[in-house]
Amino acid sequence: MTAPMTPEDRLYRIVEDGLCIGCGLCQGIAGQDRVRMVKGAGGNLRPAVVGPIDDETVDRVYQVCPGTRIEGLPAPLVEAAPHKDLVWGPYHRMVLGWAGDPAVRHEGSTAGVLTALAMYLLRSGRVDFVLHVGASKADPSFGEARLSFTEAEVLEGAGSRYGPTAALLNMDAVLARDRPFALVAKPCDLAAVRNLARIDARVDRLLRYWLTPVCGGYMPPDAMARFLDDQGIAFDDVTLLRYRGRGCPGPTVVETRDGRVHEFDYLDVWGEDESAWSLPFRCKICPDGIGETADVAAADTWPNGSPDREAAKSDPGVNSLIVRTQTGAELVEAAARDGALVLGEEVGPTYMTTTQPHQVKKKYAARARWNGLAAAGRLTPQTDRLRLDALAEANGTAANTRETEGTLKRLEAGQGVEPRPRPSD
Repeated sequence: MTAPMTPEDRLYRIVEDGLCIGCGLCQGIAGQDRVRMVKGAGGNLRPAVVGPIDDETVDRVYQVCPGTRIEGLPAPLVEAAPHKDLVWGPYHRMVLGWAGDPAVRHEGSTAGVLTALAMYLLRSGRVDFVLHVGASKADPSFGEARLSFTEAEVLEGAGSRYGPTAALLNMDAVLARDRPFALVAKPCDLAAVRNLARIDARVDRLLRYWLTPVCGGYMPPDAMARFLDDQGIAFDDVTLLRYRGRGCPGPTVVETRDGRVHEFDYLDVWGEDESAWSLPFRCKICPDGIGETADVAAADTWPNGSPDREAAKSDPGVNSLIVRTQTGAELVEAAARDGALVLGEEVGPTYMTTTQPHQVKKKYAARARWNGLAAAGRLTPQTDRLRLDALAEANGTAANTRETEGTLKRLEAGQGVEPRPRPSD
């Protein structure tokens, strides 16, 4: 007979089965005297058990962790949406847009829409602060959570962070401020906070606006280290790393201790197509890169999902906005009325599919990939309101079989397996 898993075993299983995204919410749930985020395999942020934990604590972690549970918008918000699409989910409108301030548009990762909205929320007094991420001061390839109380502070954090970021590390302290705020973070981070709202009433009372980029995943530090090594740059010599921004998408900029500045084309870092992307296993099986829990999700608008090298040199940037809630619709309309945003033409699911084809592929494949996890005896996330079964049915038996078998082969080859992080890491 197999011995029951200890609370420590249960917590570490999320990491060992490749489902942790390093958001840091578990540290807040358990307390940093019991669980602390450290650098684990590949340099990713992972929870380490540093004190005694019990099953009740781990139960709460499982309730909120986006590795074990990921859902769509709360049911009333889904029902209130006038449009629903099998792939793209519930929405009020889809529209092109960009920051009204040319400087914000240039600084942002595509067209500065999320930055402009966050700045507008502060300027209009709708929130007291914004929880978002910026470049880590200690680890240039990492992001770190920050609170911005001024528009200048928001702008300082503009630009995508494609490295590990524990965006929710101090969520309990954020809620303890008892002040209205906005959250700008990855879809999986928002999903974690939606989970938290079920057990912490402060979330729905204080978190007024949920904003996210449509997300393809992040690059583990060891992958960035390999890229830099190929360019003759030692990872430990890096003092600044800007992944994109100051253009659409803008260059990847690396500064080193000797004062040199290196610039690389976005496609040289990531590769010409999705098959070349270096991503954590959890990102490869993500059921929601399109921000289904947000009020507003903002996406890139490149045809076929990839920028053109020459066109990008003069592209000022245009976002597509998926406005999912009435709160998001009112915000976008007000921001446009007051000049914080400029809105272009209305678009729809067909346009989104053309510009985000990798999101469509992953959405259709999610259930089959999760079936591969289950067949291998792996921890399989719970989900609701993401239409995964209907998507799998539309995907067809043959395609689903290929995805499930492919997942099994990757697991057998050692993907999606991580060692337990050590508290001293």
